Amino acid sequence: MKKDHTAHATTCDVQDWLYSDIVKDHFFKPRNILLDEAGYEADGVGVVGSPACGDMMAVWIKVDRKAGTISECKWRTFGCASAIASTSMMSVMATENGGMSIARAKRMTPEAIIDRLGGLPDRKYHCSVLGHSALREAILDYEQTHEARN
Repeated sequence: MKKDHTAHATTCDVQDWLYSDIVKDHFFKPRNILLDEAGYEADGVGVVGSPACGDMMAVWIKVDRKAGTISECKWRTFGCASAIASTSMMSVMATENGGMSIARAKRMTPEAIIDRLGGLPDRKYHCSVLGHSALREAILDYEQTHEARN
């Protein structure tokens, strides 16, 4: 007799999920994702990764110039669950409580993001560096553009 496995089929096999509930939440409901950048006016843009290897990240920031903080942090990635969740969390960290200062945002580490996510499997550490690297590139773009205007 042939077994029917369709009753157990789901969109994602969460039974074997290796991630924390926080990672799961940010993967299935990413925060601050920018699906269409047409018309979005950012103060700085950062792109890291390579489409050839499959992981690519773009980050757009808006800066509150008076406060020197990140007021918006939008992003889009082509990557795995770890890349999506870690960048979603990075965007929350950069904008919560009125926005992170530019100086502090430059020092954000993958470890800080991973801690806020409740951990990632060791083999997924490299996925968490895309978000903070793209954020640094966006800040650099903002600083270069802002300095050129002054």
